[in-house]
Amino acid sequence: MWEPLIEAVRPRGKTLPQELRQTIAAIFWRHRNGARWRAIPSELGPWWRAAQLFIRWAQHGAWEHLLGLAQEHVGGLELSLTFLDGTQRASVSHGGGGAQTGGTSASRDHREALGRSRGGFGTKAVAVADSRGRAVSFAVAPGQAHEAPMTPAMLQSLPDTPVWIVADRGYSSDAIRTQVWDMNARPAIPAKRNAAAQRCPHFIYVHRNQVEQLWGRLKGWAMKRTNRAVATRYEKTAHSFKGVLCLAAAFD
Repeated sequence: MWEPLIEAVRPRGKTLPQELRQTIAAIFWRHRNGARWRAIPSELGPWWRAAQLFIRWAQHGAWEHLLGLAQEHVGGLELSLTFLDGTQRASVSHGGGGAQTGGTSASRDHREALGRSRGGFGTKAVAVADSRGRAVSFAVAPGQAHEAPMTPAMLQSLPDTPVWIVADRGYSSDAIRTQVWDMNARPAIPAKRNAAAQRCPHFIYVHRNQVEQLWGRLKGWAMKRTNRAVATRYEKTAHSFKGVLCLAAAFD
């Protein structure tokens, strides 16, 4: 099942990747188990080859492309109800790496979507999900960032026009509601407690648990086969962590 999808997304170069099937198996093993690259079993080949291939493909957007092909494989997306939800992912202590030449540690953390919030050092990740709770796309930002500024670009990138955009009150703003109406969709977003009431039909909003269940599956709460590395960010770069999210969602 995976072979034609992997062949379709792999970056083309002058030299074919060595032992590609074995290397992909090593990448899958590492992210399902949330282990260090060096912990990859020797029968799956050199750990460094799997690490290099994963990182290089993440930089080329291959894992996002894989998610898109997986969506097509299951018959496409159903966007009549489209959900937004964010989560905080803690980063391991070495996840930030060292400061880059010519830049400060603060600029590096912003570039790599790492930052400190009340939950500690980590990353804010936002998912868009379809009516059946399947991931459409992801965005990442430093841990202290709010989800709302990431929303406009995510809505603009939707492949079709939803009927309803459903999100919790953290996305309650005039700007987001205006954008949703301008898309010819309807917002089902409750007002903040200190703001004027907004129309949010309960029979629509009640389905928001679909996107919460998505995050549960991706973090491994509901399915042991999913990508355990989502629960904690081990990756140093934003490209690589977004690749982890897309790989987990492709499995889902």
